[in-house]
Amino acid sequence: MTVIARFAPSPTGKLHVGNIRAALFSWLYAKKAGGKYLLRLDDTDTERSTEEFAKGIETDLEWLGLKHDIFARQSDRIAEYESAAAALKEAGRLYPCYETGAELERKRKLQLSQKKPPVYDRAALKLTDDEKRALEAEGRRPHWRFKLDSEKTGFDDLVQGHVAVDAASLSDPVLVREDGSFLYTLPSVVDDIEFRVTHVVRGADHITNTGVQIQIARALGAEQPVYAHFSLLQGPEGRPLSKREDAAFSIEALREAGYEPMAINSLLARLGTSDAHEALLSLDELAAGFDISHLGRADIRFEPAELDRMNASILHLTPYEAARARLADAGCDLGPAFWDAVKPNLARFADVAEWARVVRGPITPVIEDADFAAEAAAELPAEPWDIATWGLWTEAVKGKTGRKGKALFMPLRLALTGLDHGPELKNLLPLIGRERAEARLRGVSH
Repeated sequence: MTVIARFAPSPTGKLHVGNIRAALFSWLYAKKAGGKYLLRLDDTDTERSTEEFAKGIETDLEWLGLKHDIFARQSDRIAEYESAAAALKEAGRLYPCYETGAELERKRKLQLSQKKPPVYDRAALKLTDDEKRALEAEGRRPHWRFKLDSEKTGFDDLVQGHVAVDAASLSDPVLVREDGSFLYTLPSVVDDIEFRVTHVVRGADHITNTGVQIQIARALGAEQPVYAHFSLLQGPEGRPLSKREDAAFSIEALREAGYEPMAINSLLARLGTSDAHEALLSLDELAAGFDISHLGRADIRFEPAELDRMNASILHLTPYEAARARLADAGCDLGPAFWDAVKPNLARFADVAEWARVVRGPITPVIEDADFAAEAAAELPAEPWDIATWGLWTEAVKGKTGRKGKALFMPLRLALTGLDHGPELKNLLPLIGRERAEARLRGVSH
């Protein structure tokens, strides 16, 4: 059996760190099993779905490296859903209902006032053909509900263990709207069947819906896929993430803020596990160690500070060859020695431009003590320089001036870089070179 896992977003908003986990887990699971990954756009909500959001989803997934093997849009498959709906009507499992939204709301409020669960009462099943015709003559058009079997629908979940959904406590779900358009549920089941999806990996908020979908699949004569419902990701304040309220945590916003795709992948893939802080440089590495059964059941928080730390770790581990093209694009490719010198101080890749400027100049040196700086300049050794030069030079300056510790090193850093922080000067000094170093020590911008 070829494993096929799917990610099925609705193009009604931008992907954020919460819903991208379903894409990431599905991709990792499929790839570790040597299977395939399906991207399906659930765009049957024509009022809210947009082409802009659809393209944004594809852009986000490609940037993260989550490339699909199979692609589908539900808007291209309406005929398949109509065929499935016809089969369910023929089997007596899909029945027409004529209540308006206001009428259903009144029923719900009455049930709640009577301390009853707000479950649809199946009044439409009692309508005669004449009553249906009379309602339609009034201008009413039916919506269609799936008649659930009033039983517990059980399944073995890869994260949650055995789960049982009691359909007796649920309303028969509406599958088709009054205008004939489809809600999410039926197209999802039909697509899972026809694309031979073997594993559905999604958030725990879908567990009840899974019980319904299993019944629909059985009514269509199909086997259910294997399910894995992972815990939900909350925002820093402890509330569920929202497409609209948490725009700063959208994948687009994080990309524009300069985060590395593998920082996002590494953190989200193992958040809540003992490996959550380990940075990995490739999706293949991440897939090799991915175990879906290790995902926790308790909801977890997304903390931006953790992503900051992961992003820095990714950059610190990145070899020169992997960064070379990006350095060139940024006009900062000063060679392997430069990258190895500055990467331990990077929080974002864009920070590399500052250190390229420090090396190449011009910078405005900060001279705290002109006499001391001049003495230090006089002790500069002849080139060529290497990483040992800094130690030899500072020992000579120490012997000449008697300074040591911070009183020795900080004035030299300020003069050479114009900053009070940065990469180790033993690595930067050879890159700056003797001519620039001497000019800066004498207070000249260079």
